[in-house]
Amino acid sequence: MKKLKIAVIGCGSIAQHRHLPEYHFNKNVEIVAVCDINEERANKIAEKYEAKAYTDYKELVQSGEVDAVSVCTPNYLHAPISIAALEAGVHVLCEKPMATSHEEAEAMIAAAEKSGKKLMIAHNQRFVKSHQKARQLIENGEIGKIYSFRSAFGHGGPEGWSVEGKEGWFFKKEQAFIGAMGDLGVHKTDLLRYILGEEFVEVGAFVETSAKDFADVDDNAVCVLKTESGIIGTLAASWAYVGKEDNSTIIYGEKAVLRLEDHPTYSLVVQYATGEVVNYELGKIQSNDDGGQNNSYVVENFVDCVLHDKEPLITGEEGKKSLGVILAALKSKETKTITKI
Repeated sequence: MKKLKIAVIGCGSIAQHRHLPEYHFNKNVEIVAVCDINEERANKIAEKYEAKAYTDYKELVQSGEVDAVSVCTPNYLHAPISIAALEAGVHVLCEKPMATSHEEAEAMIAAAEKSGKKLMIAHNQRFVKSHQKARQLIENGEIGKIYSFRSAFGHGGPEGWSVEGKEGWFFKKEQAFIGAMGDLGVHKTDLLRYILGEEFVEVGAFVETSAKDFADVDDNAVCVLKTESGIIGTLAASWAYVGKEDNSTIIYGEKAVLRLEDHPTYSLVVQYATGEVVNYELGKIQSNDDGGQNNSYVVENFVDCVLHDKEPLITGEEGKKSLGVILAALKSKETKTITKI
């Protein structure tokens, strides 16, 4: 089979720890180019992967040298770069959050439809085996009616692992548009939509900057969410959890509680109302700590979809719905009201 010619646009931490190593390990892929506005960084990464270095993404997507790109840039560039690539007939895997507005997300989806190329958003939590099992148990009626949930995603903040530290784009509103809520919260909105099999309809949110005085975006957010069938729960996203990362979700149902927490062995624990406990050993949730060796399956799914003309697990439409929850949370914070999604 002909190898897929891939380029990665934006050579920061997520590209270096996830996209590039995972493309490199994929036998159906050839990394042909990388692009970064920091020429030195672009050259260094290009040398490592024996690829061509670019500093202008427009030149890269119009070069005719690539079949597909990963967009790993600051958030404000996700839409313009993805649209330019799609219009040039190139498939796109875009980091989350996919865009900074509904309008941008819709423009990306329209560009994908018009070009007939794939657009996938890099939400990795749907690929976690324990999360897939939880979805299946809910779908099968094993848990009965779902009443409530709580989900959290937090760590010490991107300054600990991003290439530019405290000076990085993550903390600049004009480049990031949103902080912890967009970096981590959007992963959890996507996961909860996936596990519960329902859309959220209302949100009330506190989105604050309380831990990082050098940031002009949020670093702590707590939302109360409600689904179309009336399931209510909380979602917390934080860059102020010192010590260990928290990446957990608990679903409270009529017949059982599903615990997706950091357990040394069991990534899913089901506690039934009868007192019975079932432990599932399904491997851990991948995190930024493992240097990309622990496959996130995002790149694998994207490559597979492009090569075999399949629908990605997280389409632009799905990415837009998860982004919509975040945008509504921001509106809730600004208006101090419960906001319809």
